Amino acid sequence: MTDKDKEYEGESVDVGKRLRALREERGVSMRALARRSGLSANALSMIERSLTSPSVSTLIKLSIALEVPITAFFRPEPDRSPVVFRKSYQRSKVVFKNGRWEGLGGENFSGRVEAFMLTLEKGGSSGPYGMVHSGHEFVYCEDGTLEYEVEGQIYLLEPGDNLIFAAHMLHRWRNPGEKTARVIVVISSFEAFENPSEFHLASGATGSDEQEEVE
Repeated sequence: MTDKDKEYEGESVDVGKRLRALREERGVSMRALARRSGLSANALSMIERSLTSPSVSTLIKLSIALEVPITAFFRPEPDRSPVVFRKSYQRSKVVFKNGRWEGLGGENFSGRVEAFMLTLEKGGSSGPYGMVHSGHEFVYCEDGTLEYEVEGQIYLLEPGDNLIFAAHMLHRWRNPGEKTARVIVVISSFEAFENPSEFHLASGATGSDEQEEVE
């Protein structure tokens, strides 16, 4: 294995540990999570102590109860820094159906700003459902066309166009054109416990035939 290959190796994530961290970040007790999810406190304790592995259906229940995307259970909490420099080949990448998500360093930044790039082939979209999260969202279209729907209003972005809106408004996106679209999204001023790019990542991966994460 070359050094370059090692750079792209994914990390093994302890789902139980991530569940406990997500629960405690939100100030939710084990009993309260059991009520919200419909799972027993004993089952939750077994998962958090890594004594059992949760099924996909269980993770869906937990993601709904904690109001986080299901991908939040599989992404390790990164080291954060007040300064982040990222070479293009070092980007975190997730490939989903008709598209690719690339982190631009915000996932390692200690401030409340996240930036990522979306590359969307024809038909690439965030899925049939909209998303909401805290903060403000800035979208810049570099290439192709992107249709952004915010609270039922559709905005068509072409190269050089941009959009800014309050992210608590229901929104979703798709590439309506024949050409591959490339856009940069910056999310700022979100709540400390949120990782807002996760919502876009989870939505884009919805219904994917193949998903590959590269760290």
